Amino acid sequence: MNEIHLDFEAILTLATLITIVPWFYVKFKYKKSDAKPEGVGGHLLGFAYSFFPVFFFVLLVRTFVFEPFRIPSSSMMPTLLTGDFIVVSKYSYGFKLPVFHDTLIEMGHPERGDVVVFRYPPDQTKDYIKRVVGVPGDDVFYDMRSKHVYLNGQLIEQDTVGVYEGFLDDLQARSRVIEKKEHLGEVPHRMLTINGVVDQPFQYTRLTVPEGHYFVMGDNRDNSADSRYWGLVPERNLVGRAEFIWMHWRIPHFWEGLKRIGTKII
Repeated sequence: MNEIHLDFEAILTLATLITIVPWFYVKFKYKKSDAKPEGVGGHLLGFAYSFFPVFFFVLLVRTFVFEPFRIPSSSMMPTLLTGDFIVVSKYSYGFKLPVFHDTLIEMGHPERGDVVVFRYPPDQTKDYIKRVVGVPGDDVFYDMRSKHVYLNGQLIEQDTVGVYEGFLDDLQARSRVIEKKEHLGEVPHRMLTINGVVDQPFQYTRLTVPEGHYFVMGDNRDNSADSRYWGLVPERNLVGRAEFIWMHWRIPHFWEGLKRIGTKII
């Protein structure tokens, strides 16, 4: 996810705060009467009274339970395709305050292999989605030639599946794209690399992950701007864990997109 968006959370929080006062006013002033507020002011009070519960409910769900996101790029292929709409659980790594993002209740921490949405550290108006590779305390080394990851001196195994046969944004590169399975977490995940050495301006290929930070990478390893380029993700920036695909809107073949609905993200 590499696109700038309006801070909907801040707008929703503001709308909730603006409508809560008139909601209480109408609720208690007219609770024992059939009378209704009149005039322009009355209409505004009525509007606030009607919409505050909606704003409040959506804010609660979006802040503490689930939030939808759209995948606009190919950096997580083949796990996620351009045009996928996903659901992210907001409670997986703790309940956080809207707008300020301070953790109220800690529920857990990302594990290696988790696919996470986070606010992009260099520009927090953007949401990114990547896979957690290194957790606090890990020594991470990415070998640019072999395209393997080493964690704490141990090679993370990759099994070659073959030439990638699935949907691809850049059709010209199809013959060079190789699909593999990487054994990063408990369940192996699919990933892509391009045959041959790809000249990339990586800045961070060897580091130790400090407390409260995570090293993340895209599954489309040779087409992903991730921790190898811009560094670590602070825990404060975490939005939640990607759970499943609830819709797809891009694959030209209708049935192929339909089959992705309900797919669990691993």
